[in-house]
Amino acid sequence: MQNKNLITVDLGGTKILSALINGQDQIIDRFKESTKITGEIEPIIEGINNSINKLLENNSLTQKDIKAICLGVPGTVNPNTGLIGYAPNLGIRDYNIKETLSKYYNIPILIENDVNLAGLGIQQAELKENVKNMLVVFIGTGIGAALFIDGKIYRGSSFYAGEIGHMRINPKGKPSKKSKLTFENIASRTAVVNAIVDEIKKGKKSYLSDIVKKGKRIKSKSLRAAVEVEDKLVIEYLSRSARVIGSVLGSIATLLNLDSIMLGGGVIEALNDFMLPKIRKAFNTAVLPEPGKIVKIDYTRLGDDAPLFGGIKLAQEFLES
Repeated sequence: MQNKNLITVDLGGTKILSALINGQDQIIDRFKESTKITGEIEPIIEGINNSINKLLENNSLTQKDIKAICLGVPGTVNPNTGLIGYAPNLGIRDYNIKETLSKYYNIPILIENDVNLAGLGIQQAELKENVKNMLVVFIGTGIGAALFIDGKIYRGSSFYAGEIGHMRINPKGKPSKKSKLTFENIASRTAVVNAIVDEIKKGKKSYLSDIVKKGKRIKSKSLRAAVEVEDKLVIEYLSRSARVIGSVLGSIATLLNLDSIMLGGGVIEALNDFMLPKIRKAFNTAVLPEPGKIVKIDYTRLGDDAPLFGGIKLAQEFLES
């Protein structure tokens, strides 16, 4: 088994999900724990190390059995140096996480943006590389994307490609020069939930009212349950999110002449049957007809496994090229 295995770590704002992948590109073990966000880097490094060591211990492996450790980070990342430019959900800025982790492991450490890693996983394990020009968009706490051109991931001139969540948009058609509204501030799960909570606090009735009164988090599954009972308030804001998503994706498809758009993240995973028809309708309204008619819009079935499988492609790129 020596040097045939791979460990992928998906570092998120709420959880650290890690997987051991064998030489046949199969996930043979997983480990999950909560991310400790304190404003300091040490608890995050400790969580990453703990997840890696648990996988080694649970499978009676040593570092010599691992060919690489691949880490996905929710922020801007230079995969060549391992420098995190900015990861707002983690409170990290200008930090070389590769250098730190290399102190603990005599194994190649590979770093990538989390959505890029998920896109690589979708390309590798789900689409079998049968795409040419693709956009992968994850809708969750924020909105991030991975862009593939001619079958290869495109990271941009300074590794910021795919940061579509920060695009300035104006859904009401008013002058946007002074607007601070961004794509993710309108269409992410966080934005949808915040809007619903505000309405409930103003007296609007909702299936989610009890959750809000108890001060609990509204998760994607709760949104799904509200839609199933035809909660008007939840349907209103999810529908607005879907329209904005479709409109933005239509403009991007016109610009880049894509052939595929794959959606992921908790909202899409829980509500794909509700969201996708509305996204496609808004997309078709926004995109030019000729480039629009070739675009396939779908959602990933890999769920949380998408970035885990992405480690396979990342290792191929940096260790085998």
